[in-house]
Amino acid sequence: ATPTRNAMNLTSTNRRHFIRGLGAGLALPAFEALVPRAAAAQAAGARALATTASGAPLRMAFLYFPNGAIQDKWTPTGNGRNFSFGQTLAPLNSLKHRVQVISGLDHRNAEAGADGAGDHARANGTFLTGVRVKKTAGSDIFAGVSVDQIAAQHIGRGTRFASLELSCDPHRKSGGCDSGYSCAYEANLAWRSPTSPLSPESNPRLVFERLFGSGPPGQRAASLAQRREQQRSILDFVMDDAKTVQKGLTNRDKDKLEEYLTGVREIEQRIVTAEKFSKLPDPKMPAPEGIPSAYDDYIKLMYQMLALAFETDSTRVASLLLAHDGSNRVFPEIGISEGHHSLSHHRDDRD
Repeated sequence: ATPTRNAMNLTSTNRRHFIRGLGAGLALPAFEALVPRAAAAQAAGARALATTASGAPLRMAFLYFPNGAIQDKWTPTGNGRNFSFGQTLAPLNSLKHRVQVISGLDHRNAEAGADGAGDHARANGTFLTGVRVKKTAGSDIFAGVSVDQIAAQHIGRGTRFASLELSCDPHRKSGGCDSGYSCAYEANLAWRSPTSPLSPESNPRLVFERLFGSGPPGQRAASLAQRREQQRSILDFVMDDAKTVQKGLTNRDKDKLEEYLTGVREIEQRIVTAEKFSKLPDPKMPAPEGIPSAYDDYIKLMYQMLALAFETDSTRVASLLLAHDGSNRVFPEIGISEGHHSLSHHRDDRD
């Protein structure tokens, strides 16, 4: 629903918090433009997007699973083209001619150093940024621009969504999660700026509706148009209220507000661009019901959403967090009743 002017009666402090919270949400990719790549590239003067020798689009997806892997079952044997997959990667055998496995890499900024405990938060925060994240459990988080977002900055205008962020874990936006590190580090892979992570979507139904609209096939384009109108109303409200609040802010608050409003302006421009185009992909399949109770079904469904986004060329840059680092999820479907995190400290003790 469109916000009412009653919200303007908030105190200056509460109104500031409201704008901060709403501004952070508006900067998320859930509101990115829905523009056919060819028309958008032409309108923006963007360079042609990269393709393979056969003309297929080049795409980039980052997948993250926590707590490491059993190395002797994960690492292939042999070098160059004459390698063999270990047990973990054996299901990729039919695609071996298209796969490269690079070993021996290390994120030194994820190591403890002078920061001490907090390996799990650092691992998540460093994965795509490569930087040593600031150790804080407060709101003063600081990481870096993630590599997926650097790619999205270059090719994002050529697809309906600059990037797509997915997760198979509930999202925690605030508080401490690991030895003095903010939950923001564990819950996010993508960072638009050093202080602005892009929150992933964990509900496959919401992912589907974000990509293609709600309702049955044939009615989804109308739902997307309605959503854009709602977004425009929210944007107008935020920009208007920001003008009222800005005079009473400290310099630090002004900088923070400007960072949020920059994201708002970007979304506003993408909505304007999106209205120039009407033909959108409409998969002939029902939307997912929600989050499956079985974790293996959950992962498969999120993989399907990612593949569908690529198949329809809705985006060419994506990330999927299978679980945050430090996750202690249990897997009864494969006979494991102990938590994943706890088992990762096995120290080669098979009992």
